[in-house]
Amino acid sequence: MDTPNVGIPERLAAGMSMPEQHEYLRGKFSRRRVLASSFATAGTVGGIGLLAGSSSTAPGQSASASSPLAAAPSAPSAPVRVDGRMVAPFARHLAFGADPKTQMRVSWQVPFAVKSPYLRVGLEPWELSRKIEAEVRDLHTPSLSKKLPEVEQYYLHAALDGLRPGTTYYYGVGHDGFDPVSPERMATIGSFRTAPATPEKFVFTAFGDQGVSYDALANDQLILGQNPSFHLHAGDICYADSTGHGKESDTYDARVWDTFLAQTESVAKSVPWMVTTGNHDMEAWYSPNGYGGQSARWSLPENGFDPKNAPGVYSFTYGNVGVVALDANDVSYEIPANKGYTDGKQTAWLDKRLGELRADDAIDFVVVFFHHCMYSTATHASDGGVRDAWLELFTKHQVDLVINGHNHVYERTDAVRNGEVGKPVPVGASTDPTRDGIVYVTAGGAGKDLYSFPAGVKDSFEGNVDDRDSIVSFHWTKARRPDPETVEWSRVRYTGFSFLAVEATAGAHPKLTVSALAESGERVDHFEVVRGT
Repeated sequence: MDTPNVGIPERLAAGMSMPEQHEYLRGKFSRRRVLASSFATAGTVGGIGLLAGSSSTAPGQSASASSPLAAAPSAPSAPVRVDGRMVAPFARHLAFGADPKTQMRVSWQVPFAVKSPYLRVGLEPWELSRKIEAEVRDLHTPSLSKKLPEVEQYYLHAALDGLRPGTTYYYGVGHDGFDPVSPERMATIGSFRTAPATPEKFVFTAFGDQGVSYDALANDQLILGQNPSFHLHAGDICYADSTGHGKESDTYDARVWDTFLAQTESVAKSVPWMVTTGNHDMEAWYSPNGYGGQSARWSLPENGFDPKNAPGVYSFTYGNVGVVALDANDVSYEIPANKGYTDGKQTAWLDKRLGELRADDAIDFVVVFFHHCMYSTATHASDGGVRDAWLELFTKHQVDLVINGHNHVYERTDAVRNGEVGKPVPVGASTDPTRDGIVYVTAGGAGKDLYSFPAGVKDSFEGNVDDRDSIVSFHWTKARRPDPETVEWSRVRYTGFSFLAVEATAGAHPKLTVSALAESGERVDHFEVVRGT
């Protein structure tokens, strides 16, 4: 859907970039603007630049006269404090640092300001002797709609470095008045496992477009049953901006993030939840690029070209798989609010990073994930912007698997080479990217309301195959218009809630075994990726 934010008339929003939307909202709600400030007495390093969602002030620096923060007319009132014994942390979620073998980031929330937040960690649940002060990032959201109150949210983060590869760690989060190692709090202790020192078989899962719903929760529980080493979320994370039409009737409800992160905690407290940005994740109030809220809520690998301004762009290696996260808002023709905001830097970084991964003998497979679809026939169809920007690079570096969201269905292509079918890949088949081309998967059935395929086009999946020679679809052009195209690459289609489970095998015969699982647990697709056969 389109992404102009709540409070902006549609006639204006239609032609506004994300920075223009940010400036409009900051001006409209200037009476309630606030300066960034920390609410804790410890662990606040790096908080100032993030607290107001600004991307122009570095952590620990004050705002200059040219900074958006400098124009804020007044400081916020003192945060509401509650006895720490009465405040329980919630919404724990993990993410890797740049090196999953030795780094983990732990994030969580508290409903009120607390004193001295921290994380305890150790090798046994009863021995959490190492104590790390937490970084505090708070977000203030004014009443952007008559229906909604002002919201203060408190996000806490702890960085763990120097961990042992292939090791299970136990952790607890707390603050003054709430100690996770006290007998009555032991049930709150979580755990995680670092990546192995050498490649071994593992599973990861992926989807996009989740939101908050029974179906989203059901998918989470099925994912937990796969025992994944990490999960990839291809954008449109929670839908706090529920419609994104840019109309006065739209609502941006920051509290939906609280609900979403609480929903996801059952998985994300032990499985690194690696997200990137979709069109619904551009939230104009917090920063000119719309990602100030993203930076406050998540701690992702800071090895992209600009982690401060493009937090959803990064890379990591787990076992024999290199993973690259991209921000398709930068290149989308369909939804251009942030188009060109990196001035080509993301694409240049992508070329360099893919080359580095391919040159690493320890990496057998390269997986790329981002939001807008390279190849899909469902409601939004394909985005010509991502094709024009990145297709040539994917081909050049022989990417093995591309995962998208955006369309709320499951759709999987044949192996695509130079825009055409390089090799048909029916359910259960095997493909070699060095020879056949790349398989593109739209995994947008995470939990948000489902979309549909073109009229007359039926689902076709394992146990219910309905192959078609061609489908009339379209792709978005630079003029933001749909351009009809007849495609032959749509191999598997499933209109249902689902997710991907990918098993990576290392050794003498490495392979990716890719499966799509429905909300019921039924498998609806599977295929293999094997290089150099």
